[in-house]
Amino acid sequence: MRKAPKYLSARLIILLSIIQFFISCEDVVEIETPTEASRLVVDALIRVDVTEQFMPIEIRVSETSNFFDQNQVTSVDRMVIIMQELDANGAVINVFSSSLTETTSGSGIYIPDPTLNEDQRIPTSFIERNIEYFLQINFQGKNFVARTEFVPTVPFDNIEQGTDIIFDEDDTEIIVSFTDVANREDFYVFDFSNGNFLETEDTFYEGQQFTFSYFFDDNVEPGDELDISILGADEPFYNYMSQLIEQSEGAFGPFSTPVATVRGNIINVTNITITDGVFDNLEVADDFALGYFAIVQEFKETIVIE
Repeated sequence: MRKAPKYLSARLIILLSIIQFFISCEDVVEIETPTEASRLVVDALIRVDVTEQFMPIEIRVSETSNFFDQNQVTSVDRMVIIMQELDANGAVINVFSSSLTETTSGSGIYIPDPTLNEDQRIPTSFIERNIEYFLQINFQGKNFVARTEFVPTVPFDNIEQGTDIIFDEDDTEIIVSFTDVANREDFYVFDFSNGNFLETEDTFYEGQQFTFSYFFDDNVEPGDELDISILGADEPFYNYMSQLIEQSEGAFGPFSTPVATVRGNIINVTNITITDGVFDNLEVADDFALGYFAIVQEFKETIVIE
């Protein structure tokens, strides 16, 4: 049997080495991602147009999933909004309720139940009364509650497209003007569409007209229609949105899973105890839901990008 030439043997060794290198490069690399127990996520931001007869109650629920996955739509066992009307001294004088039901099974979208004998819709006229609202959710044997009050806001004075840029020539400038209410501490949240939010407070422009520019650096094209909203906010909701915006840099809506867990106002009250008037839920303090329950006034304008 003839031996292979020495130079062929050398080439074969090199070839085998190269093959081994590429095989080793195809090894599966396992990346450890952050993991924690799934949480209920509640999108319960109710935007009220005071010219409408009823509040547009539509609450969406989902569950957090793996780090790289989207939240998964879920269903709850029961959802209801309890309304307590208070007198000037803070005493309860009336109690109302609105039972919510899923629009279709598995949708995760809850609205006032249209199948009940009594109308479950909430009249917009309730904003003129001293009412506090409680959202109650029963989910997988746990009870969650959130409390809020209606928060008004002011309309836009003007919205227009500007020509300035901040970083890139493809930036799109939107110039917004509104007038703050005097002698009242106000907080505002602006929704610029497509998950773009901005928050501001009136510390330095109380009672004055305020004008600012917002720059889009994503895919905004001529002809695009953008719905821009100004929302009322109390201080807790303002702080919540501020944390979300800071973490996500506009990449997430207020009820998507953020980079880190931001606690809203939906607390776990399962087996809660009351001692000397103090609520104790230390055993479930870390088992809270994500998201926020708020009922706020909204003014919305549409601008067409040129």
